Amino acid sequence: MRHIGVLTLVVCLAATSWVYSATLHVSPAGNDADPGTESRPFATLRQARDAVRQLKQAGPLDSPVTVVLHGGTYRLTEPLVLEPRDSGSEKNPITYVAAPGEQATLSGGQRITGWKKINDRLWATDLPEVKAGQWRFRQLFVNGQSRPRARTPNEGFFRVAGFPDGGHEVPYQTRSQRFQVRPGDIDPNWTNLQDVEVIVYHFWTDSHLPIQSVDPNSHVVTFAHKSGKVFTDDFTANGARYIVEDVFEALDQPGEWYLNRHTGVLSYMPMPGEDVTQVEVVAPRLPAFIHMRGNPTQRQFVEYVNFQNLGFEYTAFDLPPGNSNDDQGSASIPAAVTLAGARRCRFDHCAFKNLGTWAIEIGKGCTENALTANEIGYVAAGGFRVNGGTERDHPLDRTANNVMIDNHLHHYGQVYPSAVGVLLMNAECCTISHNHIHHGWYTGVSVGWVWGYGRSISQDNRIEFNHIHDIGQGLLSDMGGIYTLGVSPGTVIRNNLIHDVEANQYGAWGIYLDEGSTHHLVEDNVVYNTKFAAFNIHYAKETTVRNNVFALGRLEQLSRGRVEPHKTVFFENNIVYWKTGALLAGNWNDEPYTFHFNPGSDDAKVTSTFDFDWNLYFNPDLKLDQVKFAGAPWPDWQKRGKDVHSLYADPLFVDPDHYDFRLRPESPAWALGFRPIDLSTVGPRGKTGADR
Repeated sequence: MRHIGVLTLVVCLAATSWVYSATLHVSPAGNDADPGTESRPFATLRQARDAVRQLKQAGPLDSPVTVVLHGGTYRLTEPLVLEPRDSGSEKNPITYVAAPGEQATLSGGQRITGWKKINDRLWATDLPEVKAGQWRFRQLFVNGQSRPRARTPNEGFFRVAGFPDGGHEVPYQTRSQRFQVRPGDIDPNWTNLQDVEVIVYHFWTDSHLPIQSVDPNSHVVTFAHKSGKVFTDDFTANGARYIVEDVFEALDQPGEWYLNRHTGVLSYMPMPGEDVTQVEVVAPRLPAFIHMRGNPTQRQFVEYVNFQNLGFEYTAFDLPPGNSNDDQGSASIPAAVTLAGARRCRFDHCAFKNLGTWAIEIGKGCTENALTANEIGYVAAGGFRVNGGTERDHPLDRTANNVMIDNHLHHYGQVYPSAVGVLLMNAECCTISHNHIHHGWYTGVSVGWVWGYGRSISQDNRIEFNHIHDIGQGLLSDMGGIYTLGVSPGTVIRNNLIHDVEANQYGAWGIYLDEGSTHHLVEDNVVYNTKFAAFNIHYAKETTVRNNVFALGRLEQLSRGRVEPHKTVFFENNIVYWKTGALLAGNWNDEPYTFHFNPGSDDAKVTSTFDFDWNLYFNPDLKLDQVKFAGAPWPDWQKRGKDVHSLYADPLFVDPDHYDFRLRPESPAWALGFRPIDLSTVGPRGKTGADR
């Protein structure tokens, strides 16, 4: 029986005499045996979901359904799974939202108690589930703050001393299982040696390798599985940096902990003044919070389900045997929230913190979903990952038209530093805008997932009005504030503010067009304070770069890696301002190649592989005749047809010493056609995260 009031839909369920309204209530102090009213709320989201299903079984929804989560912590024992039958509609969506003015947090963690004092510095507790092999964790939190596993060295890194499987003389992607250490760096007599993990930082990846054995004579460490790359720091002969974690004998610093998986004993060395019996110690237990599971190829979708103003804390993940985290961008690490076959769903003003995973993954067959005004911080991997079907998959598996707007992503890659703030893999027509992305160890935004000029699903993506800074932080190499791969027609990178990009060795670039980046438009960006070039091309095709400010690269300003038989870039109306380093680094040569001109014309040999013109260059410490353009003086550069109409003159920024790159009215850039760059709305437009 249905009764429709002015604003409320009520349903009498056959199994009970309770009456459900279109507003359901959940509380940590509730009871799933209650009817889900404000005075008698449910205890779990699962029960609220089931109640919504019962509402729908009684007939089509005549009003929106709201599931109100009252304040407190919801300790989940399993992820909430939403299927097509859990969908709302355009007029009547289903929304899970925190009660106004209250903080509702979904937790995948388990509180740890039962501490006993072992000595003046150490406390311990027994975890029978760990001893039974039912639980393992690699993160620990005290009062919401992450604590490190016992490691050596306590500061800095060890260095690989030798390469039994080959070093820089073999291809860098040679899978390697051994390296030599300096005597004393790794002790074959450590407790539970096979549980010890070596984390190697090399190239643009972090390899996580459990030890198989240590030869005490040769000092060669053999791992349980192979790394995806050789154990050099990069393409040089330098040994990679590494640390060793989960070492009981290294438990010597306040805040460190060690989990003995064989005995189930967790040992912890408190911080000064910290009383372990009075603080909240939490270890992650649950792998994920929410799974939306549609079936796109069967045209069965999860639709119009929203989550607002909720907190998400603590998810557990450990690399499975054989996986050393070799995928670029830590792409194999799962997410706390996953969407597959989801359409028009939204996560808005939510906060994700202290996760052992990525925050959100938008997967196959997902369209028109929105991630807006969320905060993601202190996560083991990355923030948002979008990855749909490729050209080889069913067209309904392709992912498009999803938006990530006004979010704050920070301190990502805490365990897997090669993770990315926002990663678009196989996706099209997505928008990444007005986000604040900072303090990651690798790239801020990465777009595209095809290396070279093969067919790519990625196209028409927009990356605009983002503030990206303090990434890289000197740990890994080969990164960009914004990084692209492959053929991606219609992709636009505009009005982004990017600064302070720092690599370990090479490759701290601002905007980085990597292998095969094709038909991108890069305009109206301001990039400064990069270790290497503010703008870099490895190899690319027919990209347009115009009306940008590229400033104050430390070692170089613009760079290109490879000459190819086509136009690489049309570089025009840009301002390049520097004080140190080379203006043009890498390979800026030209080579003859055949190009087909207008229909009916003959093939012709041309030489220009890039076009530069109408640009403004200036170094306040150098006269023009002291500046080298790809190793040549300005007149020789212009004889090659480069920068024929360009100028070398002070752009007259408002205050370049304090990074104010607005132009004064008398700037010579205006006469070259430079347009004002509006950065007034860069970054989130309002408060982000849950109401916490």
